[in-house]
Amino acid sequence: MIKRIFLNFKRYTFLMSQMVSRDFKVKYKRSVLGILWSLLFPLLQMSVMALVFSQMFKFRMEGVNYLVYLMSGLIIFNYFSEASNSAMTSLVTNFPLMKKIYMPKYIFPLSKCIFATINFLLTLIPFLLIILFSGDKNTHCIINMYYIFLPFAYLCVFLFSIGVGFILSTISVFLRDIFYIYGIILTMWQYFTPTFYDISMLTPELQKLFYLNPLYHYITFTRTIILYNKMPDLSSWLWCGGTAIITLIIGCIVFKLKQDKFIYYA
Repeated sequence: MIKRIFLNFKRYTFLMSQMVSRDFKVKYKRSVLGILWSLLFPLLQMSVMALVFSQMFKFRMEGVNYLVYLMSGLIIFNYFSEASNSAMTSLVTNFPLMKKIYMPKYIFPLSKCIFATINFLLTLIPFLLIILFSGDKNTHCIINMYYIFLPFAYLCVFLFSIGVGFILSTISVFLRDIFYIYGIILTMWQYFTPTFYDISMLTPELQKLFYLNPLYHYITFTRTIILYNKMPDLSSWLWCGGTAIITLIIGCIVFKLKQDKFIYYA
């Protein structure tokens, strides 16, 4: 079974790469700066967010570079938001193609998640510049040996996004209202994810609720390394890996059970 899945994936690798390439061409079509917007947009967004929260709302965290704290949470949430949103619409927008030729249907949401991942990797470049050149002598972040573990957190976000994307894309075939419902859910999810505040400000009861949010653990994992120069503890590793794998498995099961019915709702 595993061998068959691997061979099938390998067989359609070229097609998936073409779909990712198509997404890039469509996104930056008639754009003067083109792919440079993948670097400039997050940098400009970070600047605006930093101005709003650090200057207007006077958010501060003692002994911590607040700009890096804010951005480390924001880029992960934005990555998940883009990946899950684009995966959700991938099947519906590609119904005409699905009617003409056969291809594994999982390619559509998966290619969207890969495209979002490439964008995310590009945003890490301006984020690294902020890490290196922001903060004062007390809050300046340094590159430490634990950075080699950061890809684990980003891989977990990727797997989690695929799982959620499979679930959402399946639901969207049968219930188009999910396009609007998920926008509301994402807005609520963002406020329940500590991107611009510390959960220590909340009551112990609310903090326990936040622990159920997978994005909280992915963000905390990265902040432990970048801001506090520490190795994340074992529970953090288990929460990140466990939620990512479980969500991916559930997403694959839901998608596989319903994929044969997709064509009837095209």
